[in-house]
Amino acid sequence: MGVRGLQGFVGSTCPHICTIVNIHELAERHRNKYPGCTPTIVVDAMCCLRYWYTAESWVCGGQWREYYCALRNFVAAFTSAGIKLIFFFDGMVEPGKRDEWVKRRLKNNREISKIFHYIKSKRDQPGRNMFFIPSGLAIFTRFALKTLGQETFCSLQEADYEVASYGLEHNCLGILGEDTDYLIYDTCPYFSIGDLCLESLQTIMLCREKLCESLGLRVADLPLLACLLGNDITPESMFESFRYKCLSSYASVKENAGKKGNIILAVSDYISKVLHLYQGEKKIEEMLPLGPNKALFYKGVTSYLLPGQKSPWLVQKPKGMITDKQMVSLNPESKQEVPMCIDPEFKQEVPVCTNPESMQEVPMCMDPEPNQEASMCTDPESKQEVPMCTDSESKPEVSQYTNPESKQKLPSGIDTEFNLEALMCTHPEFKQEDVMDMEPEIKQVTMVSESEILKVARMHHVHSESYLVYNILSSGEIECSNTLEDELDQALPSQAFIYRPVRQRVYALLLGDWKDGASTGPVVKEWFVYPGNSLKHPDLVRPLQMTVQGGTPSLEVLWLSQEPAVQAQRLDTLLACFNLSSSREELQAVESPLRALCCLLIYLFVQVDTLSLEDLHAFIAQALCLQGKSTSQLVHLQLDYINSRAVQLGSLLVRGLTTLVLVNSACGFPWTTSEFMPWNVFDGKLFHQKYLQSEKGYAVEVLLEQNRSWLTKFHNLKAVVCKACSKENRRIVGRTHWDSPYTGGRQHERNHWRRY
Repeated sequence: MGVRGLQGFVGSTCPHICTIVNIHELAERHRNKYPGCTPTIVVDAMCCLRYWYTAESWVCGGQWREYYCALRNFVAAFTSAGIKLIFFFDGMVEPGKRDEWVKRRLKNNREISKIFHYIKSKRDQPGRNMFFIPSGLAIFTRFALKTLGQETFCSLQEADYEVASYGLEHNCLGILGEDTDYLIYDTCPYFSIGDLCLESLQTIMLCREKLCESLGLRVADLPLLACLLGNDITPESMFESFRYKCLSSYASVKENAGKKGNIILAVSDYISKVLHLYQGEKKIEEMLPLGPNKALFYKGVTSYLLPGQKSPWLVQKPKGMITDKQMVSLNPESKQEVPMCIDPEFKQEVPVCTNPESMQEVPMCMDPEPNQEASMCTDPESKQEVPMCTDSESKPEVSQYTNPESKQKLPSGIDTEFNLEALMCTHPEFKQEDVMDMEPEIKQVTMVSESEILKVARMHHVHSESYLVYNILSSGEIECSNTLEDELDQALPSQAFIYRPVRQRVYALLLGDWKDGASTGPVVKEWFVYPGNSLKHPDLVRPLQMTVQGGTPSLEVLWLSQEPAVQAQRLDTLLACFNLSSSREELQAVESPLRALCCLLIYLFVQVDTLSLEDLHAFIAQALCLQGKSTSQLVHLQLDYINSRAVQLGSLLVRGLTTLVLVNSACGFPWTTSEFMPWNVFDGKLFHQKYLQSEKGYAVEVLLEQNRSWLTKFHNLKAVVCKACSKENRRIVGRTHWDSPYTGGRQHERNHWRRY
């Protein structure tokens, strides 16, 4: 969200801060200045999702083929200009920002209620002013970009910090995003994604130097200003009285600046005139006063300090008030032989040109399908190869095995313990005993102790190859944002509950084999958004025991072994997570990419008995028809009206696909990720069309558009789903039979949810 009020202030009071630039021309200048180096832009992907999703339809579950094409066009525009893109995604919510995360999720809930009210009253999709991004968009965007051959990273802390660090450390052309925090960081130039014209590569550059000139500040003062105005760390209310004191004594109030604008000017004036005195820090502590907010204030200021940077306002860093970001930032002048890093735990250098003379290649994260490696330029004084492993005791197989779709070697990284040597190098004023007394959040507390497993999980996480696995292993805490679910519709349970048993079995796999319902053992904190959840506290969820033929394999076997027989164990474990071991043979007979979808449909129909035969027909028909549709055909497909239940079902299926990503990565990747990427198996608008047709009682031949080859596949898939459901005493019937006394699936579901 950035700094409170700063975006509006820049637009209304200081428009000269915004300069129209052509990125293509800037790239040419960069090449001339740094011969041999590829101009690189760091992309804050979370800021770009709305810009990328241009499909007209958004309520039906996502137009994934259209979206994939939009991403491909985006990448192609920069590639043709000779510009390299590096994408960063948020990998976890930092504890200090949980309250802000909750506030946004609750606000989204209110917006979703309005969306469903509109749909049910108008039977149409709301306008773009009510736009809500489809479920799973951020997750699947990572995989789409990797498929397009792009370097994609998932953060181990706040993504904007890693974006800013990367841009600074690797002399990047700029940062592409939409967050005023990038005006505060002392890093490379900041470009607006919202103002980007893809055809010409023209956009607006927001200049922090010009901002400082307008405010009478130095760049080093901006972190202090950001905290006094309020950001995601220091709440706006914390320094409210201080800001009004500044405003009341400010003599240069501008009528066109508005109230918030004049507050920014007044606070800046105070900083420039008062805090530049020798006792600046002492003065601000007396003026505010900081009181119990002292630690939070210091954390807020230091959160903007990139590796090697210091703040003039933190004359003396109080014991216990140093953030994890400071602790791992290495001084660039240090001779310590640890490569600079994109995250505090991985001392691994990320490829980018910083010296045109050195052109050795370093294996890096690659697209799961194309086998291309990214080259990099290293320090001109360093003639040796960049070490890919800093842990001398790491086992060779760890660096050789990863997602079977990815061919790069895994660096073992460093020890998961906190790097004290790096801290002493960066902050010599600290002694080891001081570090040991720091706040608990600084020390990494993990749910597992096997360092090799944690290293592999972290590597998959950083390179966007897994989903939630590292979060579960490292902190035992995960979250899932809003889904298009109607809180007034009691017929369909929330996706959070429907897929919880699957997640619980994954917890058992990752955290150990715990007995069903045991009162002791690991507990995972789930911050999942669903109707009625106030999010005041996380749901505490225990593992659920599962049965794998031959016993549940260890993570070492599933993740590290390259024995051919282990692949069958990986698949057995995946099916056990969905409680579908008895349907292994039938599912194996289903061709890709429908196999994963079939697995998901079986699970859904066993769990939720308000799903009817008509629903099953619509799901299968859309998946088959999708195989024969071009992107253009999907774009021009028109719907008679919008059905609120179909909207929920579309989102429910997509959330199931994200659950498959979690299970597949936890089990060692038995299936290729392409099998459950939505652009291969689901289109929201096409599903909606099939749902409306099925609801009206159209024949299967009509649903399949009179395609005889699809008809055979349809009946085969339907038979697999129905047979598997019948093994669980779940008979799928049409809606005309809903008044029958059968309650099997629903009763099973209620009993389960009552226990967990």
